[in-house]
Amino acid sequence: MSAPPASPEPLGSRAASGVAWMTAQTWIVKVGGFLTVVILARLLTPTDFGLVAIALTVVPVVYLIADLGFGTYLMQSERLDRVVASTAFWYAALSGLALAGVLVGVSPLLEIVFGVENVGAVIATMSPAVVFVSLAAVPIALLRRGMRFRALSIQAGVAALVGQVVAIVLALLGAGVWALVAQVCVSQGVTLLLAWIVARWLPSRNFSWADFRTMLTFGSKVVGINAIEMARQWGENAIITNVLGAAALGKLSVAQRLVQTSQEVAGAAIAPVSTVVFAQVRDDGERLQRGYDRALGLSYLVIAPALTAILVTAPLLVPLLFGPQWAQSVGPAQALSVAAVFTLGANLDRGLFYGLGRPGTWLVYATVIDALTVAATAILARYGIFAITIGFVGVAAIATIARTLLVARVIGVGPWAIFRRVLGALAAMTASALAGWGVMTLLHGGIAIVAIIAAGIAVLIVHLAVARLVLPRAFHDMIHEVRSRLLRRGATT
Repeated sequence: MSAPPASPEPLGSRAASGVAWMTAQTWIVKVGGFLTVVILARLLTPTDFGLVAIALTVVPVVYLIADLGFGTYLMQSERLDRVVASTAFWYAALSGLALAGVLVGVSPLLEIVFGVENVGAVIATMSPAVVFVSLAAVPIALLRRGMRFRALSIQAGVAALVGQVVAIVLALLGAGVWALVAQVCVSQGVTLLLAWIVARWLPSRNFSWADFRTMLTFGSKVVGINAIEMARQWGENAIITNVLGAAALGKLSVAQRLVQTSQEVAGAAIAPVSTVVFAQVRDDGERLQRGYDRALGLSYLVIAPALTAILVTAPLLVPLLFGPQWAQSVGPAQALSVAAVFTLGANLDRGLFYGLGRPGTWLVYATVIDALTVAATAILARYGIFAITIGFVGVAAIATIARTLLVARVIGVGPWAIFRRVLGALAAMTASALAGWGVMTLLHGGIAIVAIIAAGIAVLIVHLAVARLVLPRAFHDMIHEVRSRLLRRGATT
């Protein structure tokens, strides 16, 4: 079952294909999900969104314990046979069932912790999703290891679409918050079904304690990283709900979804591919440095325009999409878009450390940064959700400096080689934001959608023009990749 070694050309080609397919998946899942949020925001209340936002900081923690990081281990391990994969599966299956029961049992206590009525029932009703995720973990890891991103993209798109349709139908029928709960459970259930169909893999009855201990050593660090991230979200949400209420959390959640959707539609494809690719080139320092530099530059080049557009157009975009009752989400959305520019490389860097088999280093980094984020939330919560997001910007800037030093050391380059990408992205964002604001000012008082589109076009044009000067290699890589794909597509027609 081990993946055969690949030459540089096939690996690069498969990586590019994987990014393309994962990008297509993200467009389908995130854009479809965002449109669903737009519809549901008009049918449901901020409190409904706040309840689910709380639940979605608890349930994923259980996902992590059920998987124990074994899926990530399977993706990067030099050795993979049926016994190793079966050992990972049996642990995930049994722990998923047990933990779903525990989640139901402790849900009343969690309601007391968050101080929000009915959140315990919401968390308990989401418990089947834990079982679905745990049973799908190994098949999905095997598909990713084999770089079968086309199959993964199709199944993710189908699962997301089914869940979105169910949520909208239930919301129209007056189901309230349960429409959002059903969306989570249905999409995970469909993902489970399709993963097993596509992977065509069955576990053996074997369970190796030696392999379990090896996976545990690696996976415990992965779980620690993700658990700290979830604990940070949990802490933030608990602080916000207790100080400002569930409605405030719902308004912040909508702002986060707007920014995260834009960020992930443009660049989430890089993170799932990076762990597999970096694992295959980790013994070749030159290829590792070259691959990282290219991926980082492209990340900033491709993703920053969408974030800049949100920064500029949020005063018109948020009310247009969600309705006037979400006006308080405008400021947080703008601040989060700035913070997101600083953190663009975070997912890529995590994939790098996982692929190099060094999750412990990332664990230390994540612990410090997430602790700073929670501290900033606690200090600023009394001043409102906009103040909280301004704090996020400051933490994100600190995190970027820390990540730059860590990555530079591990891949053997100077910090400036990485940090100049950040400065280039900030320069492009500043110039394009000024252009966008200029257009918004000229069209002030006109039709909102026209102003948004015009400002977005201005942002994109100026961003690409400046990026050609400050990120020349990334710009050339993007043009070359687009041209190559167009030529290949023309040759097959």
